[in-house]
Amino acid sequence: MPTTAPAFADATASDSALRRFLHGLPGVDAVGLEARAASLGTRSIKTTAKAYAIDLAISMIDLTTLEGSDTPGKVRALAAKAVHPDPTDRTTPHTAAVCVYPDMAATAVAALVGSGVKVASVATAFPAGRAALDVKLADVRDAVAAGADEIDMVIDRGAFLSGRYLKVYEEILAVKAECGRARLKVIFETGELSTYDNIRRASWLGMLAGADFIKTSTGKVGVNATPANTLLMLEAVRDFRAQTGIQIGVKPAGGIRTSKDAIKFLVLVNETAGEDWLDSHWFRFGASSLLNDLLMQRQKLSTGRYSGPDYVTVD
Repeated sequence: MPTTAPAFADATASDSALRRFLHGLPGVDAVGLEARAASLGTRSIKTTAKAYAIDLAISMIDLTTLEGSDTPGKVRALAAKAVHPDPTDRTTPHTAAVCVYPDMAATAVAALVGSGVKVASVATAFPAGRAALDVKLADVRDAVAAGADEIDMVIDRGAFLSGRYLKVYEEILAVKAECGRARLKVIFETGELSTYDNIRRASWLGMLAGADFIKTSTGKVGVNATPANTLLMLEAVRDFRAQTGIQIGVKPAGGIRTSKDAIKFLVLVNETAGEDWLDSHWFRFGASSLLNDLLMQRQKLSTGRYSGPDYVTVD
C-alpha cells in the first residue's frame, strides 16, 4: 500500500510546510484544462474498440446504492446484478465492486462470496463528513470488521477550505491506519472545492497521506465528476508516480450515466495517465444508472437492435 514517499517527507513535517508545498504547485490553466478535456471527448471510437471499451467500463463500475431507504433485499439484488449484469449473456463481465453504507457491508459481503466482486463501503460520516474523528474512525472500523475490501472516505472540506491542510492530512492518515488490508479511496467533493487549484492541491494532499485512490465526489451535490476535474486528477496521479514510483487510482463518481460518457472518460485515462490505468484496479466509475446504458449499448452491438426498457433491471 502506498505511503508518503521520502522525497516529500519535508512537505508534511508541519502545517506551514504542507501549505507551502500545496500552494507551490503549478497553477491550473482553467481554459486549457477544459479545452483539452473537451477535445479528448470528441475522439471517434470504432465498433471493435467500442465493444472493448463497453466491457472495460462495466468491469470498472462500483455499482452503488447509498440511500436511506436501502434494505438487505435491495443490496442482495444489487450484488446479484454486479455478479451477472446481464443474466441472458454470461460473457458480460462483472462489475468491480458494490458500494454501500457500513451497516450494509456485511450483507453485501455475504452475497458476493467467491464472485470476484469487491465490497466498498463509504465511511467517515459520509457524505458531509461532519463528525468527530473518533466517530469517523469507528465508522471505518465497523465497515472493515464487516469485511469491506475498500473504504471510501470523505475529507473535511471545511478544514481544507480554511487552509487547515495538516488536519485533513492527519485525518486521512488515521483512517488509513484503520483500513488494514482494505484499500482507501479519498473523496474530495470537487463540486465544493470551488477552484481547479484546490482540486490539484487536494489530489496531492490525498496522495501524500497514503490514498490508494483519489475520488471526485460523493454523488450527493450538484456538481460531481466532470471530464475537466477528472483530467486534472489523472494528471496528478501521473505526475505523482513519475516522482515517487507509487501508482494511485482515480474514481470519478456522480453524473456519469451513459456509455458515451464512460467512453469519454476512458479516453481521458488513456491519453493522460496511460494504459497502466486502464484496469479496474486503478480506475473506477462510481455509478448507479451507468450500468444499464452500457448493457443496452452492448446488446445493440451484439444484435444490431435496441432492446425495450424492460431488458435491464431498474435499481
